[in-house]
Amino acid sequence: IGAMSEPMVSYDNVGFYLLSQEVSKHIKVVQSGQGADEVFAGYHWYPPMLGATDPVETYAKAFFDRSHATLKTQLNGAYMADTDVSRALVEAHFAQPGADTPVDQALRLDSQVMLIDDPVKRVDNMTMAWGLEARVPFLDHELVELAGRIPPEHKLAQGGKGVLKEAARLVIPSEVIDRKKGYFPVPALKYIQGPYLEMVREALTNQTARDRGLFDRGYLDTLFADPTQHITPLRGSELWQVAVLEMWMQQHGV
Repeated sequence: IGAMSEPMVSYDNVGFYLLSQEVSKHIKVVQSGQGADEVFAGYHWYPPMLGATDPVETYAKAFFDRSHATLKTQLNGAYMADTDVSRALVEAHFAQPGADTPVDQALRLDSQVMLIDDPVKRVDNMTMAWGLEARVPFLDHELVELAGRIPPEHKLAQGGKGVLKEAARLVIPSEVIDRKKGYFPVPALKYIQGPYLEMVREALTNQTARDRGLFDRGYLDTLFADPTQHITPLRGSELWQVAVLEMWMQQHGV
């Protein structure tokens, strides 16, 4: 959390942090695959966008972890925005000219906004915490510009990243290319129990948190009553997500 430049709830942070710690003992520069999914359509929410009649709604169903209405039940009212600013952001980007299909609209938003403010920043923070430099060849601007001109159906082929997979088959075994998509699972922070439960409980109930009053007390009580059961649509722990935000603010003196 000290290495985060902003609150980041993804469990990948832990994996990248520990991986960077170990790798930095041996080398100082690595190559990262960051950006391939956003440039070549590798994520699960891109296929539903193909032919979507309401692209914003289709994107929101696949990508948003909380609706504006749900958030109203979780945040202290003083901190709630009057309008659904997250949806408005997506609507504004999708409405811009230059993306011919819903898939292209999603890819443009993800590569220009989401990618920069989440996965790339996440890896950069966790690698630099150990003096490790991670370079991102898939984000070479000429490659990204070329990918932007490729029709989406070619990128969606073969379960996503079709054109990239075809090019890679010349040099990489198919069993590597076609293996199941992997993540950094951290069960202890998804199904929170024991010392981790005590850690987040202390952070969310100490005097600093009470004075801030960011979250609705009834909502926090519900999470503490059954912490392993409150999992978001995108399979994250609600308790871990609210705890990271509060812990980050406390650690960085916000």
